[in-house]
Amino acid sequence: MEENQYTLQLLEKRIGYQFHNPALLKQAMTHSSFTNEQRIRKLENYERLEFLGDAVLELVTSEFLFREHNGLPEGELTKLRASMVCEPSLAFCARDLELGQFMLLGKGEENTGGRSRDSLTCDVMEAVIGAIYLDGGMEYAKEFIYRFILSDLEDKQLFYDSKSNLQELIQGKLKKEYSYELLGMSGPEHDKMFHVSVQMEGEILGKGEGKTKKAAEQQAAYRALLLLRDKGYVFKKY
Repeated sequence: MEENQYTLQLLEKRIGYQFHNPALLKQAMTHSSFTNEQRIRKLENYERLEFLGDAVLELVTSEFLFREHNGLPEGELTKLRASMVCEPSLAFCARDLELGQFMLLGKGEENTGGRSRDSLTCDVMEAVIGAIYLDGGMEYAKEFIYRFILSDLEDKQLFYDSKSNLQELIQGKLKKEYSYELLGMSGPEHDKMFHVSVQMEGEILGKGEGKTKKAAEQQAAYRALLLLRDKGYVFKKY
């Protein structure tokens, strides 16, 4: 019990918010596999908090984009928001916080790599937002979202739009051909990890991995863009 409380306190420092009701933070970190294994009430896992956090995140992100991009029409704002709050993007932000190490998982989920799975870390990110909203209100939830999701937008936008940015750069500016290559797959049948590279005229620009080929390609494209940015290339900005 003391060890768990200490872990929660470390997490509070990591996210920059101290809970009045720490049970909310614990719930946000609790996967259904853990509640099933420990015979805890099903409603004490993160799923309801994730539902709430998803709505709060969408509202805050919508307001942010509305104010920051007053020249974009509704359709472009919708696409931009979708790219910023999609599963790979939120998982990217969750990895920055290392949320996976604080999750409470059942043994089966632990053994199949749940701590690093994008779908779970994305859900937990939204659950934390929901927990902060319930505990402290919209302003604290908004502060968290701005700090950990909407900050460093240049790098994050590069990740959100990595595949389209890479296509525009290579085919539009460099006038070269490129392709994604499946390097292989690992893991059990029910929990495969795809390994992909992106190559330009025989040169590997970046490698990525993910639970789907699309997620692996996005990560590979992001790493390729970082390499090309280091070489002095400039990417589009909204």
